[in-house]
Amino acid sequence: MTTQRTPRRRLAAISAIVVATLVSTAACGGGGTDGSGGGGEAAGFNAGIEKVANASTKKGGTLKFIGTQDADSWDPTRGYYGFAWNFMRFYTRQLVTSAAAPAEKGLELKPDLAQDLAKVTDGGKTYTYKLKDDITWEDGKPVTSQDIKYGIERQWAQDVLSGGPVYIKDILDPDGKYKGPYKDKSKDKLGLKAIETPDEKTIVFKLPKPNSDFEEILAMPFASPVRQDKDTKSKYGLKPFSNGPYKFESYTPNKGIKLVRNPEWKKSSDPIRKALPDKINVTLITNADEMDNRLLAGDYDADLNQTGLSPAGRTKALKQHKGNVDNPVMGYIRYAAFPQTVKPFDNIHCRKAVIYGADHKSLQTARGGPMAGGDIGTNMLPPVVPGSDPNYDPYGTRKNDGAANVSKAKEELKACGKPDGFKTTIAVRNNKSVEVATAESLQASLKKIGIQVEIDQYDGAQTSGIIGNPDVVKKKNYGIIIMGWGPDFPTVQGFGMPLWDSSFILPNGNNNFAMIDDKSIDAKFDDFVKELDDSKREQIASDINKKVMEGAYYLPFVFEKIVTWRSSRLTNVYSTYTYSGQYDFASLGVK
Repeated sequence: MTTQRTPRRRLAAISAIVVATLVSTAACGGGGTDGSGGGGEAAGFNAGIEKVANASTKKGGTLKFIGTQDADSWDPTRGYYGFAWNFMRFYTRQLVTSAAAPAEKGLELKPDLAQDLAKVTDGGKTYTYKLKDDITWEDGKPVTSQDIKYGIERQWAQDVLSGGPVYIKDILDPDGKYKGPYKDKSKDKLGLKAIETPDEKTIVFKLPKPNSDFEEILAMPFASPVRQDKDTKSKYGLKPFSNGPYKFESYTPNKGIKLVRNPEWKKSSDPIRKALPDKINVTLITNADEMDNRLLAGDYDADLNQTGLSPAGRTKALKQHKGNVDNPVMGYIRYAAFPQTVKPFDNIHCRKAVIYGADHKSLQTARGGPMAGGDIGTNMLPPVVPGSDPNYDPYGTRKNDGAANVSKAKEELKACGKPDGFKTTIAVRNNKSVEVATAESLQASLKKIGIQVEIDQYDGAQTSGIIGNPDVVKKKNYGIIIMGWGPDFPTVQGFGMPLWDSSFILPNGNNNFAMIDDKSIDAKFDDFVKELDDSKREQIASDINKKVMEGAYYLPFVFEKIVTWRSSRLTNVYSTYTYSGQYDFASLGVK
């Protein structure tokens, strides 16, 4: 990071190579029409990977989404679903935001409400921004620095606005001294001392200690402005007040959303958002197969949730409409974690025995195969995170073509004092059929080396209180926990810290399932958040990943990929690493 920041951290070159290889080996031509009734030919298989499919600047029409899940909240302070953050680009803006560009190019930070990226001074502890002149709310009033400060202060009101990320809160007020705007005794309700607003066009952030990801964090929706006189507190998500190119016309939870143009938004202030459609409609249903059928029939343009086609829809799409399909690398990794508080997984050799004894090819198949499951995971850092290296393969998984390494597994069983194997339990969510299939695959392969596994399907709606509670995990003898994870923001802090840093071991809602308490890993994270040089940060991220893999705390399954649909009506379609491989909604248009 320099004093006047320019590019956002970029992926290690190897990550781009992996995606480029995916594109070059894909059948890039043809696929016929999608039968959408929208006219025109399909753009071609993987046309939205690494490049823009159906590039266009044409305005007009209605962009039609369909989904099977509503957002947890459309309030930018409270929402935590990736697709919701993506959709929020239609009606929220931040000081800085991600570039409107495919793949890793989307990771570059650009000024949004601010005139430029931050002026960083005081050794990385002070961030100063000047606002643009032509940024407005949907009623035409200007967006001010006070609006931005107030919107951020809402993170402190966790008793009213729970559910969303609290990164800024934790960074600016680690001791929790500020009580939030609803309990603020100052007249203007802007009493948070860590943010200064000397005038309506200037905002200054004072960090107690440097955090080199701070500007990455300010690019997220929870750093959006909220105007005090429009803050309906817990009801704000029902009709957020817009400062983006679209505003809410209507919203019925679990039914649908209608957005229309915000006439007060000025394109001159916003080179990021294309704002091509006149209207944006969202229809929410409950049946995934019905959703796929309606997408393939051309009734809708894209899946709101960006989770990919289900097996039946996927088969039909690839057979009949391949030109409408993309197969992006997502930001998620699917894995098994080994809690060290559950014997015999306190022994590294017992953990290694499971890693070597797993049939990685079978696990990939259980998750949907190379296209719908993903590339076999060789380590724990996904390709969208700078510092990742998909070629890093410490257990020789790829060298062994994904097959179980039975001889190595038996060596490790001897080394851990369990030459005849042992018994343990796999914990898996009962509402995730693909995870149950994964558990059954792992159970079958481990049986061949003498490890007897019982599968416990727990209530997937109670994750934080079951596998997120270390006492419950130990009591239930959960030696193997199947889960998945993606970055909140694309750095090793945004991805790995909740999983691997000892300070994140919690009595409830824990995500450090392996119970990693390694001072050398903690120290590396401390180094990372202080380091301002991008190349050094990538090296630290790589070092953290290697320490995690050397500790054998995880069995990676796949670097996730999905088979996703775009109608032939869609223009300006591309997958972006900013939203973990999803299409960038704010750039979409329709023919």
